[in-house]
Amino acid sequence: MTIAIRPATSDDLPLLCALIESAYRGTTARSGWTHEADLVGGQRTDLDALAESLADPSHCLLVASTSDHLIGCVEITDKGSGLCYLGLLSVSPEGQAQGLGKQLIAAAEAEAQTRFAASIMEMTVIRQRAELIAFYQRRGYQLTGEERPFPYGDERFGQPRRDDLVFVVLARDLA
Repeated sequence: MTIAIRPATSDDLPLLCALIESAYRGTTARSGWTHEADLVGGQRTDLDALAESLADPSHCLLVASTSDHLIGCVEITDKGSGLCYLGLLSVSPEGQAQGLGKQLIAAAEAEAQTRFAASIMEMTVIRQRAELIAFYQRRGYQLTGEERPFPYGDERFGQPRRDDLVFVVLARDLA
């Protein structure tokens, strides 16, 4: 199976939204090795948020596709001064644990360096997702010691199932 990683287009957005939801939330997410369905319910993103990202020159959405459908994505956001943020890393649950996440991270890091002259990539992960934090650490990301609050009350980010959620910050030197 040949996989192509390319910038997303507006035609991708409906399928991209469905892919992200299936990787993060609900029953389908539970079939993958990593998800947040037990921590957060509701939506993970929506078409409007994805369209805004696509239209914003400080964002880059990459999609991974086979000849017949989208199987993964990642978003890069330029934060300025050589810093980029990696987010929305999603692989369809049936395609997880096959190396696509690693490929998407590598593509995102290369794109961040090329497009935004990034020297550091950072991300946030819900602290309770130990297996995901360990995955990123194996990719060279390190915990910075910084934590950021979970956006309680903002349903654009879902409906928390617990009251102790917080994001930890991980970063990697790209130079």
